[in-house]
Amino acid sequence: MLKSLSIENYALIESLNVEWDDHLNIITGETGAGKSILLGALGLLLGAKNEGQAIKDQTRNCVIEARFDIEGHSLESLFEENDLEYEPQLTIRRIITPAGKSRAFVGDLPVQLTTLKELGAHLVDIHSQHQNLVISSERFRINTLDTLADNRATLNSYTAHLTALHALKAQLRTMQSEMEAARRDEEWLRHTVEELRAAKLKANEQVETEQQLAILESADRINESLAQLRNTLDDEEVGALTTLTRSAKELTAIGQSYPAGLQLSERLRSVVEELKDISATAAAEAELIDADPEKIEKLNNRLNTIYSLEMKHRAQSYDDLLQKFGEFEARLATIDNSDSALRELEASILKAEEELKAIAQKLHTARQAVCGELEQRVTMLLQQLGMEDAIFQVEITPTEEFTEHGMDSVAFLFTANRNTRPAAIERIASGGELSRVMLALKAILAERMKLPTVIFDEIDTGVSGRIADAMGDIIASLAQSMQVIDITHLPQVAAKRGTHFVVYKEEGRSNIRELNSAERVDEIAKMLSGSTITDAARKQAKILLK
Repeated sequence: MLKSLSIENYALIESLNVEWDDHLNIITGETGAGKSILLGALGLLLGAKNEGQAIKDQTRNCVIEARFDIEGHSLESLFEENDLEYEPQLTIRRIITPAGKSRAFVGDLPVQLTTLKELGAHLVDIHSQHQNLVISSERFRINTLDTLADNRATLNSYTAHLTALHALKAQLRTMQSEMEAARRDEEWLRHTVEELRAAKLKANEQVETEQQLAILESADRINESLAQLRNTLDDEEVGALTTLTRSAKELTAIGQSYPAGLQLSERLRSVVEELKDISATAAAEAELIDADPEKIEKLNNRLNTIYSLEMKHRAQSYDDLLQKFGEFEARLATIDNSDSALRELEASILKAEEELKAIAQKLHTARQAVCGELEQRVTMLLQQLGMEDAIFQVEITPTEEFTEHGMDSVAFLFTANRNTRPAAIERIASGGELSRVMLALKAILAERMKLPTVIFDEIDTGVSGRIADAMGDIIASLAQSMQVIDITHLPQVAAKRGTHFVVYKEEGRSNIRELNSAERVDEIAKMLSGSTITDAARKQAKILLK
């Protein structure tokens, strides 16, 4: 529950701090005093977006801070899911800078607004008079049934399966689109793949062929160079091998008297062996290199084929051509295997739909099971609120399509007169009737959800007299098991047993203070008689307070 709330530099609020009662808190005040500003600040604290009008004094930050007691509300798992440290006494702080930057903290840890919003949804439920229209939202009506039926786990499973189904259908659309495009090009694709297969392209072939052709086209010059090398090495009189061999022998001969000569002789013999190997290699190369016109023509033809294919398929290189060839083969294989893949994917979709229908049916059954209880309890509360002949019914209609919340359409039917056939509540209920129905629904939901704090912002709009008193009784009864903060303009509601605060404006600034017993009498008397408080109004206020 909300233990305290402090606000600094927000809209018309300079600085305030409120300590809240654990049960019923009544807030009254003249129109325009700042009650909506108070709720706006609390909304920011619970993750609402900053619309740019939060800061009054542009020289300092807006700071909103609240302290909550959440012990016993089973929120430990929520904190664990969001990597937050659970503390029974929790402090939440929101800071907005003059530049519009926002920072949020849970305890001492900075958090994203999405985390703050998720946490806030488990701490406080704020219901304003404008939310009476939310009853026209099917999402609200379905959420009401799901809350009563405790469908959270089933809904999570449904959402996961629905997401998986959407992914499969997207995959099917992509596959069908690709198949359609591929089949348009199938004839060209088959011809291209056959042409490239017939070319029998090999890795590194272009480079190797270009190198072979360059050698053959220079065969005469190469052979001449090799012959010159062999003559230089092998000539019997002046060849390098003959000369060096002779020198090595002479150095060996003087080795006994000149030891260094032996070392030089050994080194020369190594050089001679290397030169002999060079000569042998040159001879072998000369045998291989032959300026064969037919071979040159064959290599030229092969290169022309490769160059033509590269140009035809706009390949940047031979490797690029091979890559394109692989892509063409893959596309053709997709076409050849598409029917089988398509059937498999369609079978997967059918299976996913059957699984989803089973979960949707489980949701439907659970919702049907709580309809009677909801109808009975709402009708009973409406009778307490002076609508003795009211009829409230829940109508669930199965749908053919999967929606985000199942395969159900839910309508709330209502009539205030038993002689009138119930119809959709959003079409026939007056403002006062909507207020009473929404209070009944909120009372039931708050009890089931076990929220720490519920805030009613003028939910009693459109009612008065005896009905206002009954509405106050229901709000007060809720406060016995949870914290309730009720903003009201009705003296009958304001007089219920609880802590009474008044919001007022002083020197253009909004503030709030707790009333003592005497001040409370005057505040309720003012609500009864206007700005001039009469003795009769005070007397009536005291009666109401009793």
